[in-house]
Amino acid sequence: MTTRRAPVAFVALLLAACAAHAPRGERPLTVDTHVDIPFAYMAEPRFDVGGDTPLKVDLGKMERGGLDAAFLVVFVEQGPLDADGYARAVAQAERKYAAIDRLLQRYPRRVRLARTPDEIVANRADGVLSAAIGIENAYSLGHDLARIDAAWARGARYLGLVHVGNNDLCTSSLPDAERHETNERGISDFGRAAVARANALGMMVDVSHASDACVRDVLALSTAPVIASHSSARALVGHARNLPDDLLRAIAARGGVIQAVAYREFVKQDPRREAAEKALQRAVAAQAGDAEFDSEKHEFLPAYVEGMRRIDAEFPLATLEMFLDHVQHIATVAGIDHVGIASDFDGGGGVDGWLDASQTRNVTDGLRRRGYDDDAIRRIWSGNLLRAWQAAIDVATKHQGRR
Repeated sequence: MTTRRAPVAFVALLLAACAAHAPRGERPLTVDTHVDIPFAYMAEPRFDVGGDTPLKVDLGKMERGGLDAAFLVVFVEQGPLDADGYARAVAQAERKYAAIDRLLQRYPRRVRLARTPDEIVANRADGVLSAAIGIENAYSLGHDLARIDAAWARGARYLGLVHVGNNDLCTSSLPDAERHETNERGISDFGRAAVARANALGMMVDVSHASDACVRDVLALSTAPVIASHSSARALVGHARNLPDDLLRAIAARGGVIQAVAYREFVKQDPRREAAEKALQRAVAAQAGDAEFDSEKHEFLPAYVEGMRRIDAEFPLATLEMFLDHVQHIATVAGIDHVGIASDFDGGGGVDGWLDASQTRNVTDGLRRRGYDDDAIRRIWSGNLLRAWQAAIDVATKHQGRR
């Protein structure tokens, strides 16, 4: 199927036209750049998102909350850098691509795949939700550059280079201490080739989870704007997964966007809560007869759900206002044109006030309370991301034209 390509000017004009005809206070076009999906997504009745599910994002919650588009994430955990590890990662990624295919085939009147910014806009105009695809941890490429092209063909439109633990592309913001990993090295030769191939295709490069050294390397290498699909501000919470002010400015200087993420530990540090959660996970896994906690297997068990209720009561979650502090900080440091929003729902994300997609309007209301006007809110919710995405496509188009 042919992917429509629109120039930056076209998308800008289309968004401007939508804004010009929108009454003051009308709901903005909303795009969440990071939503995780389980391996059993659309394969088991409990994860059929056309109905009511235990997931934080399903079609009903999106429709009720006014979330127009979500990047569904093809994520695999970091494993060994050997043939068996790569083969397993590739197979796991394929399960998630297949799950997204099932979603689109089962509910074509409610949700469509979005491969370009103008498809996001068009789907909203047609009253249909958008499912875009992002890759989290390019370990799932199996150290094979051709798999970037295969992912592009499946609909993936951003390439998250790394996750927890170093991989074959670059070092992680959270290297594996048990393996005595460090994160000073930055990007590898394979990582350089992956960035170049993503640029050539028009796929956004995502530096969330990457070490500071890797982020700097990517900014020097990439010929297109870079995104951080789900990272908040280290100046407010000193977590390694958050970005320092100098990198916020550097991403903005290249036309990129930082999607502030509503993940509890990145918005509010609470060591006692973190310890309580880990203790609960160990206990629930042991009760189930397993050596380690598996979120997909254990997170929906009654013992875990009840345990989390007790933890929430004793150690309150980060709040929506705390999350908006990060949005505001990034807007101040990087500029209003370089900040966006991500939830990390179903991957640990959620703050009091935005606990699932049905509460999405609370984020817009919170931005209004802080004095952001309708134009600024549209930029934060989607305009900035769509501009950077279209710029990546345009860079690829120019590259192809020079061949």
